[in-house]
Amino acid sequence: MNTALAPTLTAADRCDRCGAQAYIRARLHVGGELLFCAHHGREHLPKLRDHAEITDESDRLTEPPTVADVEA
Repeated sequence: MNTALAPTLTAADRCDRCGAQAYIRARLHVGGELLFCAHHGREHLPKLRDHAEITDESDRLTEPPTVADVEA
């Protein structure tokens, strides 16, 4: 899970499998990275955990909107 205060993934980051917004980044130990939406992250991350550093921001999907989000 991501411990940073600000998200590291933005709306411009897209899932490598389907093109949806990415909420999970897997930085591979051998180099490179993979981005996943929450759905494909749940599907592929169990196999990648031993081979990558995982940043999971999928908890942002269940956060209530902030005042800034509502006013936009």
